[in-house]
Formats: sequence, structure tokens, C-alpha cells
Amino acid sequence: MARIHARRRGTSGSVRPLRTEAPEWSNKDKAEIEKIIVELRKNGMSSAQIGLVLRDKHCVPSVKLATGKRIEQILADNSLASEIPEDLRNLIAKALGMRKHLEENNKDLHNKRQLHLTEAKVRRLGKYYSNTGKMPADWTYKPETAEFLLSK
Repeated sequence: MARIHARRRGTSGSVRPLRTEAPEWSNKDKAEIEKIIVELRKNGMSSAQIGLVLRDKHCVPSVKLATGKRIEQILADNSLASEIPEDLRNLIAKALGMRKHLEENNKDLHNKRQLHLTEAKVRRLGKYYSNTGKMPADWTYKPETAEFLLSK
């Protein structure tokens, strides 16, 4: 499959081994894992950071295998899920950083092109989330209100 904004093929990557249950050496206590996830979220960590902490410090290679739920599902059950999905939030933050750079360096054409491509990804992803019901149906990306969206 090809890249979105480049005329080249994608690179192959490693695939996680197929497992149907958590390994013997891992932490399998569902209640403890969910408690750790809730605590880490209350400390301000994103779901990706929570997954890394669980893997590195608490011997949980896969939250889904250990608990039967994804991290986002556990956060939603405890009403701690964010309004904007994490991948969309990261793209908006990236576009916001590019806009700040372009205010100081308005002749940076490479950055201007990359900003257009990043905002196209934001719109495409926002449309997907609004069509699947994870975000409001009337949600649209506006660069002027992007900083306000990230402050929530």
C-alpha cells in the first residue's frame, strides 16, 4: 500500500506475535491494572504513555490480553476519556506548532507545504471520527480554534 502524500510504497514493519491470552510472567490482575490506568490518567498521561508505563514498569505487555479491554475503553468506563481522540489531538498539536513557526518564518515553503498536508490529515481523520460517532457530527477543524481545543 502506498503512502498518503508521497509517491512511494510503504515500508514493511514487524508484526506482534499472535497471542490469545496473556503470557505467564505478566501481571494478570484486572482490577489492579485498571486502578493503575485510572491513576496514571489522573496524573495527566495520555493513553499511549499509559501503555508504555504499564509495559515497562508493571509487566503488562498487552492491556487487551490482560483485561479484555483496550486502555481507551477502560478510561471511557471510568469517564476519563478525552473529547478528542489522541491521534487527532497529536496531529492538531503538530499543525499548531507549524503555524507558530510560520508566523516567524513566513518564507519557509517546505514547512508551509507540510502544514497543508498535516491539516489535510486532520480533516480526513476528523471526518472519519464524526462519521463513526466518536465525535460530534458537526465537528470541523478550524486553525483559529485549534489552541482552544488542545487546552481542554
